Amino acid sequence: MNKSEVCTLIKDIGIIPAIRVATVEDAHFATDAVCQGGIPIVEITMTVPGAVGLIAHLARYHHKVLIGAGTVLDGATARSCIDAGAKFLTSPGVEVAVIAAAVKHRTLVFPGVLTPTDVIVAIEAGADLVKLFPCAPWGGAAYLKSLSAPFPDVGFIAAGGVTLQTLSEYFLAGALAVGVGSELIPRQAVHDRDRRWITELARRFLGAAQQSRVPRQGQHGVSGRR
Repeated sequence: MNKSEVCTLIKDIGIIPAIRVATVEDAHFATDAVCQGGIPIVEITMTVPGAVGLIAHLARYHHKVLIGAGTVLDGATARSCIDAGAKFLTSPGVEVAVIAAAVKHRTLVFPGVLTPTDVIVAIEAGADLVKLFPCAPWGGAAYLKSLSAPFPDVGFIAAGGVTLQTLSEYFLAGALAVGVGSELIPRQAVHDRDRRWITELARRFLGAAQQSRVPRQGQHGVSGRR
């Protein structure tokens, strides 16, 4: 799957589940449950012990799942994730070395941004999309709408506090997709190995995303200009 196809799938699904759990076994469980709920995308955060090895395993044995790497903080980790099979990279802030590694290896990358300056720096460095993070504490969908207004050609992903109740607001504000963590993958559900809980949440998030999407002309991400 090339970068354009990865971007298209993310836009079509609209939900990026962030796997931020305590063990590799927990991550496997969460990944399987989310996928059974109809979301064939997972972001394995670097806070998971053995995250790079986990990405390599998932990329090798789960060909129908789009595997990405999250909380990538430096260029060396970015390269390791790409070598392991990650098809997209994301970070909590703008780290130029991460973006550079992704550009070099033709991998989709969307760094975290919070201000107009962040957006400009990210795009100038070669980011394909940007992730407003954390979105909820800084005004939620209203802030996303305001921040994205001066950048009609930049694709925004909202993450950090998105809930099932607020999800539609972000799409109506122009988000191409949303990143969701514990609201989709509750810690208690992982601890109890309650697959149905996570699977049902995945179905609800996916259904809400599909119902909320409003086509928005001009916002396709900068990857189309490369």
